[in-house]
Order: sequence, then structure tokens, then C-alpha cells
Amino acid sequence: MSIEKTEETKYESVSFVEEIVRKDLAEGKNGGRIQTRFPPEPNGYLHIGHAKAIAIDFGMAKKYGGVCNLRLDDTNPQKEDNEYIEAIKEDIQWLGFKWGKILYASDYFQQLWDFAVELIKQGKAYVDEQTSEEIAAQKGTPTQAGVNSPYRDRPVEENLRLFEEMNSGRMERGKMVLRAKIDMASPNMHFRDPIMYRVLNMPHDRTGNKWNAYPMYDYTHGQSDFFEGVTHSLCTLEFVSHRPLYDLFVDWLKQTRGEEPLNDNRPRQIEFNKLNLTHTLMSKRNLLILTQEGVVNGWDDPRMPTICGFRRHGYSPESILNFIDKIGYTTFDALNEMALLESAVRDDLNKRAQRVSAVLNPVKLILTNYPEGQVETLTAINNPENPDDGTHEIEFSRELWIERDDFMEDAPKKFFRLSVGREVRLKNAYIINCTGFKKNEETGEIEEIYATYDPNTKSGMPDANRKVKATIHWLSCEHCLEAEVRNYDRLWLVENPRDEVKKYSDEHGVRGIEAMRPFLNPNSLEINKHAYVEKWLQTRKPLDYLQFQRIGYYNIDPDSTPEHLVFNRTVGLKDNWAKANK
Repeated sequence: MSIEKTEETKYESVSFVEEIVRKDLAEGKNGGRIQTRFPPEPNGYLHIGHAKAIAIDFGMAKKYGGVCNLRLDDTNPQKEDNEYIEAIKEDIQWLGFKWGKILYASDYFQQLWDFAVELIKQGKAYVDEQTSEEIAAQKGTPTQAGVNSPYRDRPVEENLRLFEEMNSGRMERGKMVLRAKIDMASPNMHFRDPIMYRVLNMPHDRTGNKWNAYPMYDYTHGQSDFFEGVTHSLCTLEFVSHRPLYDLFVDWLKQTRGEEPLNDNRPRQIEFNKLNLTHTLMSKRNLLILTQEGVVNGWDDPRMPTICGFRRHGYSPESILNFIDKIGYTTFDALNEMALLESAVRDDLNKRAQRVSAVLNPVKLILTNYPEGQVETLTAINNPENPDDGTHEIEFSRELWIERDDFMEDAPKKFFRLSVGREVRLKNAYIINCTGFKKNEETGEIEEIYATYDPNTKSGMPDANRKVKATIHWLSCEHCLEAEVRNYDRLWLVENPRDEVKKYSDEHGVRGIEAMRPFLNPNSLEINKHAYVEKWLQTRKPLDYLQFQRIGYYNIDPDSTPEHLVFNRTVGLKDNWAKANK
């Protein structure tokens, strides 16, 4: 939300939104108070774009001593589900925010209905029984005025009767709508007699069968803000053109109450840019297609840009908020690099992740001069960035697993890891010297590597500080656990899948998943069921943050059990995507 500067700079960089809020508070508008709201529609899971809205809605209210309510925009019972409501609440709490109240647009259905009736009586609304296609055709274009509906000048009494009929449950769905009577020649297309109510004829989870005609978003939103006492309605840039209609409806509402239409005590809509990411598609409609078609394993699949997907992927809430803070809030849209988000994740996880050893592509290393049957217990530091995280123990023995890539049969000069005649240090243990290896006679694959260890090179021993050019990690074969490791990568091969999918769809006449398939990454998930990890990881809980040393950041998947450990790759230690996809 803002960037705190150092003591030396003596200033604070704030967004333009925050500057507006500060000015309003300084001028005493709305009684010198701030109240915001986060108003998602419960028709899907929240994505990272919503996280940006959550951060400013809740963060601004918290910073300036106000309150932010969670208001569910439940005006379309065709698409809404309680599952989504519970997920929305969980995501907000996981990001570290608390709402003042949980409210619903349906809380105001009666007030909205009564207001609509008043507008009909004032000649500012009418019932239209044209088809949606006819209404759309009559609206004109941004450069051509629209045409009045043939029902625009219906008598007030007839409009009132038909409006009641729309809610009776007897009218066919979609047969009639209620429209505001504004200006069909307005240069703002939203003023060309917008629809206020439509007939759905279906029950609502909270209001039952009381309503069969439901209000539209543009009509509902501003009034709900007004009823709640919202002072600053923060939303994304596509609502800039909606703002005059937002203000007009609020002014009409104030007039029906005998209040002055323009004064300081009113909701103020402020628009900021969306969070757009490369290699990401974020519309709920498209995300639903990916889940329904089995491209991903549900809304919380770590390849999804949903908040719950990032949580399962191993992102911390702090890393997401730090990223949002870094890109800021502006009045122009931009496409942000996924690499920038991943960099914020690395920076954060470096401070909090527990360091552990894991071998993903194992080959056996045998220390031929180490006593058979001997086992040592060594101490491993949990996090060198935070001494308070303590230590844990790891066993060392004669037979070890190491990464296959840490050995080369014919090593070039710049390869400093293990090869015959070369020395390396085993992390937290000894220096070893490779003496040979054995291959499988049929496949030619290396099965075992042989080495000797120098007992004087462990920490505290005379030669502990002897220099070698490489350190590799390891696991004792008899003291580790087999695990499943899920290596996730970007779901989309192209930088801007939204535009590419639309272009392909238009050119080939296909929709949905068929328009998406050419751009999906076939290697977005690789599952390794034969990795090895430390036994200590049996004591960790799902979603714990880990660093597999020398490999990357991982977390424990909710599918994991002590008997079957499952880990998700969060992000590599370095950004290898750009290099691999040049």
C-alpha cells in the first residue's frame, strides 16, 4: 500500500489513492472518517488480482483508523455458491486482514426495490419488454446516438404494475427489464438507459423465494455503499466510465430522501490499475474452464493464479503483499513480469524457510573407508538467516544418496563437483575424494560411486578449514524417507495468454478449452515419486516453508501424510525460466 522510507530520507512515498484519502481526511469530509469495503461476487475463487484490491481496501482503512467491511455481491444467484463465500473469507484472513462486518448486497434488496419504485413514480425508470438483442442494437455506438425504446414513455401506473409482475414468479425469465430513463444520446454509453432489474425466477440462498427480479450491479453497488456509510469506494480502472452513473444513482437516492444531491458526505469512487501478470490468465470464467476440463486439479492447484493456489504453491502472504507494494497503484494498466513476483517470493522465503536436504535424482555414494554399521548424528542449522529457528539433527553413515548431477564421469575443467580423483565437501560433514564408480552393464547408467572420506575434516577437527572448490548435499540411505515431489512451472507458454487465446479464438472459430490448448505448457507439472528427504520432515506440517538446499524453495502439500510425504516446488533458487525459454 505504501513504501516506508529510511530515517535518512525523512519522507514516505504513497500512492495517489492514499493522497486523496489523506486530503479528504484533512478537510474533514465524511466527518473526518474513512470506511471502505471489499465487494467480491461469490461466483468463484479469488485470484491474485483480488489480493491487490484486498490490500488497499483493508490496508487503507487500517492505516487511517477506519473500518473495511466484506460485502458479498450476491445479486446473481445463478452463479453463486456458499463454497466460494467461505473461500473468500479464508483468503482474506490468510492475507492478514480483518473485516468490520460481513454484509451482503441482498441485505439491501428491499431498500433497492423501494428506491426503484420511487424512480418509476418520478418518471426516471420504465419497464422494457424488448429482447436483449433489440436493446443492445438500439443503444447506438460511442459516435452515434441511441434510439429510444418504444416503451420509454409508458404511463407510471403501467410501469408500477409491470414491475410488480416482474417479481411475481409468473413472468418468463428475461421477458422484461427495468431501465433507468437517462439520455439515449449521452456520449457515456452507461447513461443510455441502463438496466436496473432483470427477471431470473429462482430462489436465493439468503432471501428464499421473496425475490424473482434481481438488481443489476451498476444499480446495486453505489446504493449499497451509501446505505453502509462507505466513504471511499476503491475499484479498478474499468469502472472509470461507470463513475458518473454511480454518482447519479447516489444523487437520485439522496433526492428521494430530501437531501442535497452534492455535498461532502457521500461515497467517493476512486479507480486504480489492475494487477496483470505475464504467463497468467485471471478471469474467473476461464479459470472455471481449466478446472472443469481437468487441465488443473481444482481451484487450489498451484498452477492457478488463485489466492488459494498460491497458498498451496508455498507463497507466503507477506511475499504477495510485498510484491503488490512494489508495483504500486497507478492510473494506467501494465503487464507485470511473473519474475518480479517470484523474486519477491525468494526474498521473503529466504528469511523464513527451513533448510533441509533432499535428493531428487539419486545415485548411491559409498564411502569405502567409513566403518560399516557406524552412524553419526550431525547438527544442521534450520535457517542461517534466523538463529532463533534453531537446529535439527541428521544422520551420517557409510552409504549416502547424492544428486546424480553432482557427479560426472568425464568432467570438464570448470566442473568442480564430484569426479574421479576430485575432492568435494559433504555439507555439514567431511571432505571426500572420489576413487571410482560402477555402471549398469545393460543401460550404461552409473549405479554406484566410490569415495574415501577424511576424518580430520569435520567441523572441530584439525583440517576442518581445508579448502575445496565445491560442497554438495547428501542423505544417509538408511535414515531418509522416500517422498513425492511435484515440480510446478508456469501453466502458459506465452507472455500474454489472454490476448493470444482471444486472437486464436477469432481466427479459428473455436472457444473455451480448444482456444487455450495451443498455449498451455505441457511440462507445467512433473511428478517425481522417487525422491528422498530427511526423516525430520515427518515432524513438519502442511504448508510449512522449506528450502531444499541447492535446489529451490518447497512446501509441504496438504495431501502429504507422515507415511507418504508430498512436496510442492514454490520457486527455484534462481530465475531459470527466461534462460530456458529464450
